[in-house]
Amino acid sequence: MLKIAIVGCGKISDAHAWAIQSIDGCEIVGACDTELLMAKQFSERFQVKRFFSGVGEMLEETKPDIVHVTTPPQTHYSIARKCLECGCHVYVEKPFTLDTTEAEELLALATQEGLSVTVGHDEQFSHVARRMRRMVRAGYLGGRPVHMESTWCYDLGCDAYANALLRDREHWVRRLPGRLLQNVISHGVSKITEFLVGDNPQVIAHGFVSPLLWSAGEEEIVDELRVIICDEQRVTAYFTFSSQMRPSLHELRLFGPKNGLFLDEDQQILIRLRGKRYKSYAEKFIPPVMLAGQYLGNLLRNGRLFLASDFHMDSGKKYLIESFYRSIIENTPVPIPYREILLTARIMDEIFEQLPPGVPAATKLPLNSSVLATPICSS
Repeated sequence: MLKIAIVGCGKISDAHAWAIQSIDGCEIVGACDTELLMAKQFSERFQVKRFFSGVGEMLEETKPDIVHVTTPPQTHYSIARKCLECGCHVYVEKPFTLDTTEAEELLALATQEGLSVTVGHDEQFSHVARRMRRMVRAGYLGGRPVHMESTWCYDLGCDAYANALLRDREHWVRRLPGRLLQNVISHGVSKITEFLVGDNPQVIAHGFVSPLLWSAGEEEIVDELRVIICDEQRVTAYFTFSSQMRPSLHELRLFGPKNGLFLDEDQQILIRLRGKRYKSYAEKFIPPVMLAGQYLGNLLRNGRLFLASDFHMDSGKKYLIESFYRSIIENTPVPIPYREILLTARIMDEIFEQLPPGVPAATKLPLNSSVLATPICSS
């Protein structure tokens, strides 16, 4: 029986608890939050016997095998380090740490202690993402990706979290080096890093406060971001983050030397993009029929998953957690390689370094603004 503890009993911890309790051979033995009432309420919702307000006390009293860190990012490093030093494997919610240095230190400590660590990039393990990965490994692209396009949007008007962020000038997200971007974009960036070849890509980033937020008096929260990435082997990628684009997309496109793939996380659709063209007018008629067949196939597949009760919003999280636990039990590689965790952190650092504080709205930028002339990082 694996003994699991959770540090941080906010909204996201419920999804973790649900996933953990749906995996055989696991028990949540402790919950911890600096607000003891939060830990108590969590323990009541999920029938957890012990709850605490201090991490050290929880580790000493419950002696968990694995700890899930679901606190604000500013505390990820210190809590994860403490857990590793006490001999626990650690699952850290995204973003992994505040910067690459912290990420390197945690991963080095885990390796030194013979422990395992992972990060909550659960969108890499949705049903459709796993299908895409299998097709890439089977060689459908005709080789490694030549170019990628990742789009990860966030609707600022869709939930209480976003409203609190915009209204509260002391909100913890505003104290992150990358503010809103740091708390959201790792999902979209990690989809790119999985397929990059080199470890030191060049990054060009341009971000700004959207005209909508600017008109509402917001001058700090960068909610529009455009990034160009190129690694040492000339594999390239575009990354787009937007709070204003409609529809609000969560997509990845992979282009290989032979074919391409299109992944839609929102609709759980995977489309094969045929590299060769048909002759003459056949190109106008055959591809639409083939695409219609693919969309129908996705519909039927999603329907089967729904009927099997395996088509819920957190299926990727459950799969990642279960895979992480299995890697610990069987002493096999972790589901997200440490290289990808570090590369995601490194790209995010490069992005934030190119976004000066108080970036003005796009409509306020003069054409010769230095923000538009963002330098490329050294190779």
